[in-house]
Amino acid sequence: MTYYSEHAKVWVSVDVIIFGFDEGKLKVLIGRRQMDPGRGEWSLYGGFVAANEGIDECASRTLKELTGLRNLYMRQVGAFGSVDRDPGERVVSIAYYALINVKDYDEKLRKEHQAEWVDINQLPPLYSDHNEMVRQAQRRMRQKMRTEPIGFRLLPDLFTLTQLQRLYEAVGGQEIDKRNFRKRIKEMGFIEKTELIDKLSSKRGAALYRFNKRVYNEDPNFKL
Repeated sequence: MTYYSEHAKVWVSVDVIIFGFDEGKLKVLIGRRQMDPGRGEWSLYGGFVAANEGIDECASRTLKELTGLRNLYMRQVGAFGSVDRDPGERVVSIAYYALINVKDYDEKLRKEHQAEWVDINQLPPLYSDHNEMVRQAQRRMRQKMRTEPIGFRLLPDLFTLTQLQRLYEAVGGQEIDKRNFRKRIKEMGFIEKTELIDKLSSKRGAALYRFNKRVYNEDPNFKL
């Protein structure tokens, strides 16, 4: 028996906004679209949901194929379903954002996919409503970072306080008072100072810190 035959069919796709942090800038992974319509236009990465997978599975598969990385931080942004959003067919897209450490992304794989890291403030016009997806994803990430330490997923295991401050400024889109920021950091027991020194970013050298997940899980009252 055939059900719902009186209704028009709608395609369902997934688009992933992959955020990285590099050279003090919040960046988005984009590439040239490899299919019609819109071939050659700048675009986010994504794909159509297969008949045998859920939307979360589709997003995870897309991330794995593109980055080669597993167990990435990923959250849903929302659904985008304007009638005319895709000139090819009636397509509803579920957008997700993911956070990765740029240094973990294999350069060979990036070139294979012809992907480019682009400063979020210098994004070109993207295919369809992808620019709006990025804007909404950044807003959601910004809200999340105020209550959960998800930003550490964008940093290496060892980082300086300057790197951490630059990250929060890049995500929030505004400068942060250095003194107040460092005072707040010192109040957080899960951000540990190590005995290691970073001598690349300054002549004097800067102390390296790390995120202690165990300590955070014991007292997760976080707000920055």
